[in-house]
Parts: sequence; structure tokens; C-alpha cells
Amino acid sequence: MNGVSFGLKTTQVNVDYADLVRVWREADEVPVLADAWLWDHLVPIIGPPTTPGHEGWTLLAALAAQTSRIRLGHLVTSNRFRSPALLAKMAATVDIVSGGRLVLGLGVGATDAHGEGQEFAAREHAAYGLPLVPPAEGRAALAEACTIVRRLWSEPPFDFDGEHYRLRGAVCEPKPVQRPGPPLLLGAWGPRSLRVVAEHADVWNVPGPPHFDLALLRERTALLDRYCAEIGRDPASIARSVQLIVEYDQPAAARATVEELIEAGFGHIVLSVRPPLRDGVAHWLADEIIGRVVS
Repeated sequence: MNGVSFGLKTTQVNVDYADLVRVWREADEVPVLADAWLWDHLVPIIGPPTTPGHEGWTLLAALAAQTSRIRLGHLVTSNRFRSPALLAKMAATVDIVSGGRLVLGLGVGATDAHGEGQEFAAREHAAYGLPLVPPAEGRAALAEACTIVRRLWSEPPFDFDGEHYRLRGAVCEPKPVQRPGPPLLLGAWGPRSLRVVAEHADVWNVPGPPHFDLALLRERTALLDRYCAEIGRDPASIARSVQLIVEYDQPAAARATVEELIEAGFGHIVLSVRPPLRDGVAHWLADEIIGRVVS
């Protein structure tokens, strides 16, 4: 299990800012937690639409200023909510605030949702006047967004003429602390979206159990390897990251799943805890989950 890293995800729904600061500061002091994450929803997926939920990027900037060690980001930012040029500017600012600790998590958005997830996506986008687009358009736009973000972080002003975005004199100053820019994590699970991962990602993230079982995760891992081979990219250059929801009363089940995920080739495990955020939760994850798996 050498080389396996762990993160903490706090879903910012029905939780006070003070509690989030408390947990993130605690995580900042727990060496086995390498990173901390938020999600990026404008309407909470937990509870009714009126359930309080903090906006992800303003909250991340605040938490970046409250911590000093852990890397941080979103699992994942929707490419449908903000233009990629604006997102690149926001990300550069958060990287500066954090002293170079940002990982930009980005995904197609709701176009990959199915069933009840698609119904939620339609409600969320309608609430904010944002159009839903077909999956193929969403994937193509994500690929262009990755190119735009990386260029804005590393190049002087430029023009961009794509199928989905058109920029004139695009500029991002100041640049991020990290050069040529923060790592780009792409969240995806659909077979076609994984092609975008193969082309652009430094890190691939996918929901684990109970959302997707081990058989599907192994299948998608193999597919990503195949796509990398087709474009001449070393599959090992893309770190494999997975999310796991942890129930406070089922630590043994979480440990068993973590061991299975590591065996399946995932070198980064994000342990997601839901509100209410109990006191000492970062230390609890370190002692009851991580410590017992890697010891």
C-alpha cells in the first residue's frame, strides 16, 4: 500500500461555516490526510431544494485562507456553471490564496446524469437559468475548457476559436503559484468522457461504492488505460482517485472497501463524510479507517 494517499470530503449542505472551518483546520493538522474537498452544486442534492448549501468556490477561497498544509479543491466543479476563462481566473486566485495548494477538479457537468440524477440536474439548472446540453456537446466543451484553462495559466494573452468557446485577448494575471498551473483532476465515469480524461487529466476521479461497484471501476480503469495507449500516453501518468462515503457507525465496512479499492489500483482515496460533522472527525478517519488499513 505504499504510495496510497487519502483525502477528506465535506459536503457543504446543512452545515455552518464555523463547523467547516473547524473540520478543515483539524484535517490540516492530520498528516495522513493529504487533501480536503468540497462539492459544486447550486441546489443541494441532499434534502429539499431549500436546504441551505454554501457556494463552492467562494467557500473554498475562505477555507484556503484558514489552512496551511492540505491540498484542496472540488469533486468536482461543473463546467456548465462558469465559463472556463472565468474559472481559470478564479482558480489562479485560490491557488495564490492557498500558497500553491489547489487541485482543479472539473467535470462535464450534469449531462452525464441519468434517471433521478437527470431530473435533479434539470431542476438545478433551471433554478439558475443555466442551459442543459446534450452529453456529446458537454464532453466537447469540457475538452476545450481544459485547453483554455491550461493556456490561461501559462501563456500571455491569446485568442481562442473553438466550437464552444470564443475568446479575444484572453488573459489571466497574476498566474497561479504552481507552474505551469495546478494539477487538473477530471471527474468522469462514462466511456466517452474517459477519452477526455486520457487527453487532458493529471488525476482521474470517480465515485466509488455505493454509487459504482468494484467491477465497474475495474472496467473503467482498463478502458482508460486503453484510451491512453491509443494516444501514446503512459497510463501511469494519470493518478487514479476514488470517492467513498463513510458512515460513522460502519468503520469496518469502510475499511474493507478501502482495501478493495486499493487492490483495484486506486492510489488516492477520498473519504466523504456527510453532515452533521462530528467533533474530531478528521482524527477519527485517521485512526479508525486510514490507520487500520495502512498499518
